[in-house]
Amino acid sequence: MKPLDVLIVGCGPIGIACGLEAQKNGLDYLIIEKGCLVNSIYNYPVQMRFFSSSDLLEIDQIPFISKEVKPNRDEALEYYRRIVSSNNLHVNLFEGVTQVEKTADVFEVITTKDVYFARKVIIATGFYDIPNKIGVKGESLPKVAHYYKDPHFYAHQNVAVIGASNSAVDAALECYRKGARVTMIVRGDSIGRRVKYWVKPDIENRISEGSIKAYFNSEVAEITENFIRIQTPDGSVTLDNDYVLALTGYEPNFEFLESIGIQLSEDDSRKPFYNEETMETNLPGLYLAGVICGGMETHKWFIENSRIHAKQIVNHIKSKPS
Repeated sequence: MKPLDVLIVGCGPIGIACGLEAQKNGLDYLIIEKGCLVNSIYNYPVQMRFFSSSDLLEIDQIPFISKEVKPNRDEALEYYRRIVSSNNLHVNLFEGVTQVEKTADVFEVITTKDVYFARKVIIATGFYDIPNKIGVKGESLPKVAHYYKDPHFYAHQNVAVIGASNSAVDAALECYRKGARVTMIVRGDSIGRRVKYWVKPDIENRISEGSIKAYFNSEVAEITENFIRIQTPDGSVTLDNDYVLALTGYEPNFEFLESIGIQLSEDDSRKPFYNEETMETNLPGLYLAGVICGGMETHKWFIENSRIHAKQIVNHIKSKPS
């Protein structure tokens, strides 16, 4: 079997950008995605609106037209779906990559459906698939969710939202406005400083007026079918509870990266090693693209500042002998 020039793992916006760049440069490529097209965006809350404007979410200078300056989830799904369709990108969906091994100058990529060979591999898998667990008794109960989709489900329920980031704040506000009785449990002493600037005053005002109850400098100690117990500066507090939204962030699949042989930093960031000019890792011919480059610092890379990775990588591939 003739090896592919490039195999791309992940069909999010940056994986798509890499595919476009490979196609423009005449490379034989394939994108493999374990879920649906732009799987992470599909799993965003249904009412989610991006922090960035549509022009900053564009890839390959293909115009992204939205009704408002900041597009919503559905507009993004339509945009990236049309790019894949109109450019006839080579994409295999619902096929997970389980193993990557290099023999001589060729990578063997084993998936849940097939085996592929490629001269170069690009990992663009993002970070949204593995939630940060809070590690308390009861976290595995069906009432606990680490992803939030639609506020209607929580109407007239006692809902605890753990966290104070954009996802937690959006969930708290939307559930409250659909009739849920919302309590936020926040480890720090305030709402996160990176919360969208047009949303932050809203949540702070709802907390100030008592519409949403918030416990700061507090942590969940236990979750049961009927209540949650939290530890606050004033002692232990038990709250009636129907559902818990543990929106405490996500992390890249470090186990997968290490199994391939990519070096990770020994500090808390666990940042993978790569050349910032070429995006090549410590394994020659294997590249990283997108938010995965930040390790646990998932706030460092976004679509708007990592879409350039596609050109960096393909330029480096083209500059080397085949």
